[in-house]
Amino acid sequence: MKIKEIYEKKQVLSFEIFPPKRDIALQNIDETLEVLCSLNPDFISVTFGAGGSSNNNRTIELAKRIKKDYHIEPLVHLTCLTYGKNEIDEFIYQLNENGIENILALRGDRNPELKEKEEFLHASDLTGYLKKKTNVCIAGACYPECHPESENRIEDIKNLRTKVSAGADFMVTQLFLDNNRFYSFYEDTRIAGIDIPISAGIMPVINKAQIEKMISLCGVSLPEKFRRIMNKYEHNKEALFDAGMSYAIGQVIDLLASEVDGIHLYTMNNPKVAKKLCDGIKTFI
Repeated sequence: MKIKEIYEKKQVLSFEIFPPKRDIALQNIDETLEVLCSLNPDFISVTFGAGGSSNNNRTIELAKRIKKDYHIEPLVHLTCLTYGKNEIDEFIYQLNENGIENILALRGDRNPELKEKEEFLHASDLTGYLKKKTNVCIAGACYPECHPESENRIEDIKNLRTKVSAGADFMVTQLFLDNNRFYSFYEDTRIAGIDIPISAGIMPVINKAQIEKMISLCGVSLPEKFRRIMNKYEHNKEALFDAGMSYAIGQVIDLLASEVDGIHLYTMNNPKVAKKLCDGIKTFI
């Protein structure tokens, strides 16, 4: 089933997981999937490992497992910066062979250790190519606080319009910690004529290193309320975990009450995080 059809009927709930680097860990991911699937999510996205077919095969294997064993639609991430058309075509073929109909089209992060190719410089290039070559449902990524490489919000929204014009059917946001940032971003997309569904991406922050990484890589701003929580509990691992989870659950409840198009939860493949999230929101969905 194409995920865009689900958005036409209801408020969507989804999760993200990533294929473990080791085969033994791939077997153990069932613990996380069991917890997530107990909430009957509308889809589960599976991240894509750039620079090697081994990781990419794990992406497909995990997506197949989600669809076959749990009867949940997988959304398979596909990056393009380090791949050419022949490699993308092979990946499309493998997805078609396994009945997978949903792709999240991404440029991918720049990595000095991997050679970039020039056939797909932007996610919109991949989106347009997929639209011409396949009949899959195509998702795109967006940043409530602007893509780190964008000069400003206006440029960022223009780039999103290009992605939508190329064929994106819905969007999933990068994580954020201030819901007002999302509401403002969502309003700006509507003013700009972007009318496809947008799911709000939420990741529980459970340790200080994670916070620092989010700030450096994603440019996520820290609300004062969040800063107070982190400052008080940063040296108490257990308290910080509980506080971070409570904060994320509060975000989700507010977003659900505001009737956003969808909620997309980043689980980090952590069964404890998955269970805490699911227990905290199950009465609200």
